[in-house]
Amino acid sequence: MASNSESSAASAAPGWTPGQVGFLAAVCLILGMVGGYFLPAGKAANSAHPPAVASAPKAPHPMPTMEQMKALADANAAPLLEKLKTTPNDAALLAQVGAIYNSMHQFKEAAQYYDKSLKVDPKNVPVRTELASSLYYSGDVDGALAQLDQALKYDPKDTNSLFNIGVIRWKGKKDATGAIAAWEELLKVHPDLDRRPIVEKMIAEAKTGGGAKD
Repeated sequence: MASNSESSAASAAPGWTPGQVGFLAAVCLILGMVGGYFLPAGKAANSAHPPAVASAPKAPHPMPTMEQMKALADANAAPLLEKLKTTPNDAALLAQVGAIYNSMHQFKEAAQYYDKSLKVDPKNVPVRTELASSLYYSGDVDGALAQLDQALKYDPKDTNSLFNIGVIRWKGKKDATGAIAAWEELLKVHPDLDRRPIVEKMIAEAKTGGGAKD
C-alpha cells in the first residue's frame, strides 16, 4: 500500500510511474537529512563493511523530467501558499516554500521565496545561504557571492558562507586566490572543523590549479 506522500505525488503529477515517485521520495528524504554545505565537498567513502550478500541489481528508474519535478513542487507547496494568503509576511513559511522548490531543482522559484523571507527577516543567515545556493544553481554566480558576502556581515564566522564562497570563487569564477583566502579564513576561525581534511585538500588543489574545471 502506497504512503500518503507517494499517493499525493502520483496524483499531483499524472503520468508518473511508481518508480519515479519512489525515486523522488528517496531524494526528498536524503535532502531532508543533509544540512549545510550546499556544494559537494567530496565523494562519500565506501563502506568499510559491505554486506555479506549483495542484492540482485535493479533496473534504474527513469529520471523524472523537470516538468514533473515542478508539478510535484507545486503540489507540495500549495498548502503553504494557501496559508501565506492570510500571513504573507511569515518569514519561516516563505523559507519553507523556497526549500520545497529548491529540493526539486526549481531554483528560480526557490530564490524568489527565499528573497521574500529575507525581506522580512534579513538577518537569517541560514536562509541567506540557501538563497545563495538557489542563485548559484540558476546561473547567477555574482548574485550568489553577494548573498554570501552579506551573510558574513551578520555572522563573520559562518561556516557555510565561508566554505561556499571558496567553492563558488574556485568553480564559478576560476578565482583560486579568492577561494583559498575564504577557506583559510574558515580554518582560522574554526580550527576544529570536522571537514578540515577536505578543505585542506581543496586548498592544495586550488594552489596547484587542479579541480577548477569540475
